[in-house]
Amino acid sequence: MKLVLSGCLIAASTAILAGCNSGEPVKPEATQTVQARVVESRQQEAPVTVRATGTLHAHESSVVSAQVVGRIQQVLVHEGNNVKAGQTLVILDDATLRAAVDQAQAAVAAAENQQAAAQSGASLAASTLARYKQLQSQKSVSPQEMDEVTRRAEAAAQGVDAMRKQADAAKAQEASARTMLGYTRLRAPFAGAVTARMADPGTLASPGVPLLQIDSAGPLQLQANVDESVIGAIHKGMKIPVTVSGTQAADISGAVAEIVPAADPASHSFLVKINLPPSSQLHAGMYGTADIATGKRQAVLVPRSAVVLRGSLACAYVLDSNGIAQLRYITLGSAHGDLVEVLSGISQGEKLVDDPADRDLAGKRIEVQP
Repeated sequence: MKLVLSGCLIAASTAILAGCNSGEPVKPEATQTVQARVVESRQQEAPVTVRATGTLHAHESSVVSAQVVGRIQQVLVHEGNNVKAGQTLVILDDATLRAAVDQAQAAVAAAENQQAAAQSGASLAASTLARYKQLQSQKSVSPQEMDEVTRRAEAAAQGVDAMRKQADAAKAQEASARTMLGYTRLRAPFAGAVTARMADPGTLASPGVPLLQIDSAGPLQLQANVDESVIGAIHKGMKIPVTVSGTQAADISGAVAEIVPAADPASHSFLVKINLPPSSQLHAGMYGTADIATGKRQAVLVPRSAVVLRGSLACAYVLDSNGIAQLRYITLGSAHGDLVEVLSGISQGEKLVDDPADRDLAGKRIEVQP
């Protein structure tokens, strides 16, 4: 058996040597050809941009707190609830303030009765004075009696004026008590959504202590801090591309709504508010970036569809002079619509495979697909 194996090995070795020593060249493996669409990098004018970061906010946001001290009886909303302007959100215990209203009503009634009595007395004094004046013309009244009647009429008129002021004060006190009673019903300042609830029934509410937070309904805005060196390039109504982390929303175009005129003395930056279009993917509190154009320059641009991501690295299949695809790692810059800027790795006029998807095209000949 051993002799047979040795013979086989010798025969095989002899055949290999014979093949190697033959004069016929070894044929290289043929390059695989793959059909694909091809695009070309091009150089064109692109904006010089400065990136500013910020957070998404509602146009209006209000923290609802009590204006009087009282124990919370009911909280009628939860986080995420939509509310209408004027809708009751929280109800406080109103027993003490309701008693104050009843007391003020009683004071008003008493003041009005006193005013009516004073008015009656003043009318009687005025009638008596008129009769005494007639008697005085007939010289039937002494000067002393006339002076006494006159003073009584004047005092009665002053008493009516005092009672009127007292009644007005009682009515003002009643209005104040009713206003305080109204503070036991906390209402939504505008239509929106409840974004935070910080209190539950049984809690003692005090003025200035937050109970709820309401964000206004409608589109959001990005509030970004912009360095003072570029604030001169921004103006109200300017269109600015915005990117929001954690969403699939692409090509968000915002418009500058407001530029806070005073800079932050610590960071030397200005707060810029950028209105965003309506989107169900955008929520208050998200992190966003704005690419602010400050000038123009020449840049190499390629279609986004030609860029392949390998983990956190960007690359593209670039064709050499023989049409062979080579995987080349590149450095990307700003996006401009369907194009993206290439900072390094690709030169102007190079051909790239468009939309390679997950195919491994490195080393393969690319046949241009119409």
